[in-house]
Amino acid sequence: MIDRPRRAPYGRAMSEMRRAMESQPEELRRLLADPLPAQAAAERLTGRRIRLIGIGTSWHAAHHGAWMLGDAGVRAEASHAADLAPYEAAFEAQDGVIILSHTAGTGYTMQVLERARGAGAAVVHISAIGKGGDVETVAPEASYAFTVSHTGALVRLAQIATALGAELGALDAVPERVAAMLDLPGPLIDVPERLVELIGAGPNAWTAKEGALKIREASYVAAEGLSSEQFFHGPSVALDRQDTLVVLDGGGPAAERTEAIAAAVEVTGARVARFSDRAAGEALSVFPLTLVVQRIALELAEARGVSPDRFRYEEDPRREAAFEGLGF
Repeated sequence: MIDRPRRAPYGRAMSEMRRAMESQPEELRRLLADPLPAQAAAERLTGRRIRLIGIGTSWHAAHHGAWMLGDAGVRAEASHAADLAPYEAAFEAQDGVIILSHTAGTGYTMQVLERARGAGAAVVHISAIGKGGDVETVAPEASYAFTVSHTGALVRLAQIATALGAELGALDAVPERVAAMLDLPGPLIDVPERLVELIGAGPNAWTAKEGALKIREASYVAAEGLSSEQFFHGPSVALDRQDTLVVLDGGGPAAERTEAIAAAVEVTGARVARFSDRAAGEALSVFPLTLVVQRIALELAEARGVSPDRFRYEEDPRREAAFEGLGF
């Protein structure tokens, strides 16, 4: 195991986001050594169409989970809880439902959970330790920028998919791939003048979307995440020397096309930062590349001297009253 020095850059106290992010290799090892909860969940889901449901980071995890389950030949689709709960979407007893929620406190997600259970569906709730989940991940995070609970949920999804027959690759190699990304020299990118655009293909389109979410909530820098091809067909026109394009390369059949798009953007003067991890295969590349986008978000926050932990509440207390009043 790498003895990684804990650090608090730019003279600030170490953020809770950094503490959580740096704990990931060890936490992922712990979860991988404990596959039984995920295997029990897989037994309940066997033979069913599976719907994966979440909001925010958990919505991105739902899409990653759908990719993993697809490798097992499972009919799986990801849905946003806010597209289901207020519209009173129905569930059936033969459905399999995976609910993803870090805190078990997201209103729409919990409404969907109760509706699915009420319909008699086979429900698996993946959540933090002590939050009433069927499959637990890690201790609740102090930072609102969820990092280790996200990759922990991805491990649980990978374990479920593997138990259902998916051949994702060497799961045991994931912690070291994540640790390697933690140890890359930084900062990974500089603060852009205008925008961070993130792209990836296949499952890493959702890694790109998660990166944009993390960058915005942690550093308040404008960011967008798209699949490589969706970015090319229109949004790419807007980039110029004010912007940074982050390219997430996990290999796979669209890797060459993604690089060709990146090279074309480079001609416009935009800065292009490429991050690749093909060692464990495309399906598992989402783990180290998720760590990359988490690091970018954290390092941009540190470079700008802002807190990544509490949705900008420390800088503007009015925001806390306004946003917390909406509920979660």
